[in-house]
Amino acid sequence: MATYGSAVRRGLPRVPGGEPWPPAGSAPVPGSNGDGPVVESAPAAAAEAAADADRASSLRPLQKSEPQLQETAAVATSVAEQVSGAGQTGGAGSGGRAIRRGLPRVPGGEPWPPASVVPAAAPAAPEVAAVAASGTATRPEVTPSPAAPAEKVAPVAASDAETRHEVTPAPASEGAKPLRRGLPRVAGGDPWPPAAFAPAATAAAVTDAASAPVAEAPATAPAEVAASVPSSAARSTTPAPAPAAPATATGVPLSQPLPFTRTVWAGAGAQTRPAAPAEPQRIGPFTRLQWAGAVIVGGAGLLIAAGMAVALVRWLLSTQWGVDFLAAYPGEYHLPEGAPVGLPAWLGWQHFFNVFLMVLIIRTGLQVRTEKRPTVFWSPRTNNRRKISLNLWFHQSLDILWLVNGVVFVVLLFVTGQWMRIVPTSWEVFPNAVSAGLQYVSLDWPTENGWVNYNSLQQLAYFATVFLAAPLAAITGVRMSGVWPKNAAGLNKAYPVEWARAVHFPVMLYFVVFIAIHVFLVFATGALRNLNHMYAAQGSTDPNAYADNWTGFWFFVASLAVIAVAWVAARPLVLAPIARLFGKVSGR
Repeated sequence: MATYGSAVRRGLPRVPGGEPWPPAGSAPVPGSNGDGPVVESAPAAAAEAAADADRASSLRPLQKSEPQLQETAAVATSVAEQVSGAGQTGGAGSGGRAIRRGLPRVPGGEPWPPASVVPAAAPAAPEVAAVAASGTATRPEVTPSPAAPAEKVAPVAASDAETRHEVTPAPASEGAKPLRRGLPRVAGGDPWPPAAFAPAATAAAVTDAASAPVAEAPATAPAEVAASVPSSAARSTTPAPAPAAPATATGVPLSQPLPFTRTVWAGAGAQTRPAAPAEPQRIGPFTRLQWAGAVIVGGAGLLIAAGMAVALVRWLLSTQWGVDFLAAYPGEYHLPEGAPVGLPAWLGWQHFFNVFLMVLIIRTGLQVRTEKRPTVFWSPRTNNRRKISLNLWFHQSLDILWLVNGVVFVVLLFVTGQWMRIVPTSWEVFPNAVSAGLQYVSLDWPTENGWVNYNSLQQLAYFATVFLAAPLAAITGVRMSGVWPKNAAGLNKAYPVEWARAVHFPVMLYFVVFIAIHVFLVFATGALRNLNHMYAAQGSTDPNAYADNWTGFWFFVASLAVIAVAWVAARPLVLAPIARLFGKVSGR
């Protein structure tokens, strides 16, 4: 129980062998800074010092490393030993006025306080206990030293003003409350911490920290920990408040979702990706649409070019030069003496066989050229290792028949004298061919009678087809076929297969163009008359004869029906039995 009288209750001496403390006759002055009740006993003084140290410890940063804790425990043990020693010798001490001095404030310094300073006792404010309690709940646990009893622990002196850090009071803000203030940091100073306001966030943080679970500690832990707190702990400043999380305009931190009810959800389009459009089917280098566009644009260009050519040629033939040129070269010249007149029946049959074989040869040639993986193979009986596709076998078989028909045709031409109709016999053939071409372009076609004589342009076209294109197609076809010897190194070097492939396909294109133009002119220059000449072997020296005769036309229709049936029947189901007559047919 503290008393406020003129006589001071004296306790243990401050130094070993000294007088009891405080000196006799000194009394605290009520109302001054640092006045307070006189400690009744050493345990009470130790408890008050522990509370002061605990309060100071609660104001410094809470986190300590293991070396710091060990250093704190060592200092507490040293202080306890000194206090214990002083208590044992205090009764026998003399009545000296010397101040009891403790450990130095800095390493290597003098004991504290100085010999000339007499510290004044300060009252223990009620708030100190609460601050110490909250600090004890939040600071790390320190193992107390068993050698230092609580009733012998001396109070830790306040820190000096020279080494403490001044803290500027923070202005009051909304949601802040005044800080709880305790004992002064220095003798005769103001209570600590200075008058200030704590922000709401800091207060909430302290409340959360205080509510954290704390391991149980012995009852003597607060006093011993207070004694173990070094003097530098009293110089620590108020812990800085934790930085607040950035908040939005509504005050909600960015790390939290917005406090609004969700009203919009992702539809099916957010998870469903549209399928990529399929690649259009290509026919050669272009698609169907591109081919259609090319045909339309190309056809329009050809029509424009043809119209310009017709206009230009008609103007040219209307000039004096054109009139004289047509008079000198009407488009045909006279055949030699003894040339036959008319077309025999055998020539009509040869013509039919030639058309029949040429159509199928062109079809099978295109199939062989575009075929990637054959489904049916043919091999000769004498060599089972040599296998070719069934389409290639049919193509080569047609080639053999076409060559046989061609040889018969050429032989009969020279035997009957019909060769003079398609073989040029005069150099006049060339200017007359130019004249005939100009007349065709001008759409004023020449008057002719194929039963007697062909114009020079027809004669050159027939000669090139029979005596140039046909042999060239045969020679290149044989080079690419299995008939050609594979082991003839010198012959293969003199005639490479690459040359044959480079020539064979253009020759086939020539036959296609020739057939298209030939059929067009047959129908454009007198269809019934021309069909009677070729299919019915009927004609006359009069160009207007047989104009109304349909015999040749019906023969022509029948030949087209036979060709169509052969086109449809040219498939493995029909060809395989025929191919087995000459070899072996297999699926691989």
